[in-house]
Formats: sequence, C-alpha cells, structure tokens
Amino acid sequence: MADRTDARRALVLFSGGQDSTACLAWALDRYAHVETIGFDYGQRHGVELECRLHVRSALHADFPRWARKLGDDHLIDLSVLGQLSDTAMTDARAIEMNAQGLPNTFVPGRNLLFFNFAAAVAYRRGLSVLVGGMCETDFSGYPDCRDNSLRALQVAISLGLDAPMTLDTPLMWLDKAQTWALAEQLGGEPLIDLVVEHTHTCYLGDRSQRHAWGYGCGLCPACDLRRKGFNTWVNS
Repeated sequence: MADRTDARRALVLFSGGQDSTACLAWALDRYAHVETIGFDYGQRHGVELECRLHVRSALHADFPRWARKLGDDHLIDLSVLGQLSDTAMTDARAIEMNAQGLPNTFVPGRNLLFFNFAAAVAYRRGLSVLVGGMCETDFSGYPDCRDNSLRALQVAISLGLDAPMTLDTPLMWLDKAQTWALAEQLGGEPLIDLVVEHTHTCYLGDRSQRHAWGYGCGLCPACDLRRKGFNTWVNS
C-alpha cells in the first residue's frame, strides 16, 4: 500500500475531550509530525487538563505506528479569558439559553483566541497545519465553530504571519455518531476504549459517574450529545 503520510507538520488543539482526541488520532494517521496544544482558561471542567496527559500517554503506549509521530505538548495559560468571560463554562451557574439565543456556555472569542495563539506556537515550531474539533452538524450554535468563521480566520492568520497556515476541521460536517465511527475506523476497539476511559467532555467536570459512553454528569448538553451519538453509533 502506498504511504498516505502528508509531509506537513501539524498542531492539534487538544482539550482532552472526545472530539479533540478523534482529531488527534486523525492527524497522527495523516501527518508526518504532530504536536498538541491545550489552554487553561479557568474552565469549570478543568479535569480535562489532566485527561489530556492520560490520553497522550495511552496513544503513545498503545499505538506504536502513531507514537513516533507524536511530538511535544504545549499548555498555554489563558486565564485572562476566564476573567473576561461571564459564562456557565467558567462560573458555577445553571446552563441555559441567553438573550441572544445562544447557550450561556458560549465563551466569546474562545476559539478565535485558541487558533491565534496556536498559530503563534506553530509558526515558531515550524508547523503549518492547525487541527481543531469544531463542528457545524452537532453543535450548540457557537458562531466561532462555523466553517465560514474558520475559513476567514485561516486567511487572516496566513496573511498576518506572511506564511501559509491551514486550519483543518475534520469533524466539521460529522455528527457525534459519525465521530464515534471515525474513531473506530482510525484505531479500532482500542481507540474506542481510550475515548471512553480517558477523555472528558462533561461541562461540569464530573468524573464520578461512568457510563457506556464515558464519564460525566449525564445531564449537561455535552453529556447528552455524547450519549445520543454513542447510542446511534452502536445501534447502527
């Protein structure tokens, strides 16, 4: 079989959740060298920052074909974003819709800042692809997850750096069931087990309850979406 490896070097926006783990596996399967970047912005579900390290270690130990491609991890302190935000993602409050019709888990500018900081790191590290798990199919209406927003950002970043920077969003047109299927396609049952046991997606940071689809409160929008996607996938 011909080598499908893309010679470019990538930086994955890696939170430690299901979507970013699927994106990391996708990038490792595709690119010659892959690094990861995470952001500490005072999120309620700060446990995801610990999960990031467990996922990286498991990928390195259990997937030898990817281990040689997995490079450095970068953790950026963006606590100022938490200071500027007044949302259920950073404060202990009930999750509900706001006056603009968006869930109050929306952190304005979060993904825009993530990509800009990631681009600065990528530029310094000689990486030319940024990979994110944003999605328009199963998402909460966040405007900075839209394909048009990210395509425009790609142009702005490339112009601002005077260097081509590609923003890859492999989940953009996949629903959550298809994201489970992608993980199975990329890494089989071992990757599915890794996603269930080690990733974290629950907005409330609850890892006291283990479900068939992973850990979480089981009630927040993130858990609800993950559960429905899992059930659709296993019954398809």
